[in-house]
Amino acid sequence: MHVFDVLGDPVRRRILELLADSELSAGAVAETIQAEFGISQPAVSQHLRVLRESGFALSRAEGTRRLYAIEPSALQEADVWLDQFRKFWNQHLDALATELARGRRDRSITATPKATDTGTPQAHHEKRKNS
Repeated sequence: MHVFDVLGDPVRRRILELLADSELSAGAVAETIQAEFGISQPAVSQHLRVLRESGFALSRAEGTRRLYAIEPSALQEADVWLDQFRKFWNQHLDALATELARGRRDRSITATPKATDTGTPQAHHEKRKNS
């Protein structure tokens, strides 16, 4: 199965998001996925099997539980493929970063009270003092 066939399914993407945080039991994954997607436990198990067989997840037995963890090397294949397209969004992300910085700068300039501002407590104090 191609990497994007695996990642194209929203349930499998969500399982990978869960596993990115920490190793989880099949039961914990199933509980979350059932609540979010309304699918059965056997359907969740099928998605876990696809992730395991395609190299996206590792599993190990611990007593009667099966624990799943993400396997980062499979994601590297997707990263390598996506690399050819980064030029299209890196420029846009750089422009976004510039606009965000400009907005922060503009807000800090307008938030700084001016010496001629008569609405500040200090301006009122100065006005009284000079009266």
